Amino acid sequence: MNFTSHRRHPLARPAAAASLALAVALTAAGCAKSEDDADGAAKPSATGADADAGQKVAAPKPGGKGCTLAAYGGDTLDLKGATVGFSQSEKEANPFRIAETRSIKDEAAKRGVKLLTANAQSQFSKQISDVQDLLAKGADVLVIAPLNSDGWEPVLRAAAARKVPIVTIDRQINADPCKDYVSFIASDFVEQGKRAADQMIEATGGKGKVAILLGAAGNNVTTERTKGFKDRIAEKAPELEIVFEQTGDFAREKGQQVTEQLIQSQPGINGVYAENDEMGLGAVGALKGAGKKPGDVKIITIDGTRNAVQGVVDGWIQGVIESNPRFGPLAFRTLDAFTRGEEVPQEIVIEDGAYDADNAEQDLGRAY
Repeated sequence: MNFTSHRRHPLARPAAAASLALAVALTAAGCAKSEDDADGAAKPSATGADADAGQKVAAPKPGGKGCTLAAYGGDTLDLKGATVGFSQSEKEANPFRIAETRSIKDEAAKRGVKLLTANAQSQFSKQISDVQDLLAKGADVLVIAPLNSDGWEPVLRAAAARKVPIVTIDRQINADPCKDYVSFIASDFVEQGKRAADQMIEATGGKGKVAILLGAAGNNVTTERTKGFKDRIAEKAPELEIVFEQTGDFAREKGQQVTEQLIQSQPGINGVYAENDEMGLGAVGALKGAGKKPGDVKIITIDGTRNAVQGVVDGWIQGVIESNPRFGPLAFRTLDAFTRGEEVPQEIVIEDGAYDADNAEQDLGRAY
């Protein structure tokens, strides 16, 4: 899949010698170089049918270190004979969560690894008990998609007592890397916000009034996507004024309700930045209900779900920044290397694509 027409911003971070070998190995397995690589960063070349498509690994942030089994504390392990526990945080009505869970299950099946799964149904207390139950059932390693960043101490203590390595995906746990968990694998959420701002600037001509539909409060994804968007607007389009901010809780119904309020309070609004596709689709519903036409209000979203990309094809959404949910291959490669005693990065960045009017229809098959 060629993303050269997406005006993508490669995610690249300074390499550290401690983790460079793994970063190069994982990148080579999932990516190929493209002609638009001015900085030499790897770009995806696989098709959307490939679960590895669009994945890239970066080394830790400057000053960061890798993590080894010896430093973390534990015993070497053959992942093929191990039991992996996966804790999903949210109800799988959200296409992102469906694709995320499927990616974990597909990679486990591909490797012949025994997988135990649990879904917290968006209840944090249930997720804590879910992970404790996975440990009680014999999980040798854990992959956790956290609902919240705080409150994980009971799980971390229980896992440490059993010397069970933890990899977190998508959202970060507020704990010490290479002490409480091995690696955190996610998109660069600040960069996503910046890329969304670039699409908004292009769609509006860099002038006018825009609104932000914020994600869930107290969530690092919301905080970082907001920061990236605001920083880029301030830097590149000072005449684009942010006049409205309200949470839509990453939900379609709430996104529609908030946009209905927005239309009443700011009838001349030029653009809406929704921090996920579900809220963006809710905004589309509100605009349709208000008698607006496609393109009257420019909508930019983040995720890359099929419905949102179809919205680009139909003209209701001007741009979608992908948030790649296909964590399975990276999570299992990281655990495999770590449990064999190799050093792995404490932070791993997964590559994201993007969609606009130029490529949405032809790349619809990649959307999840």
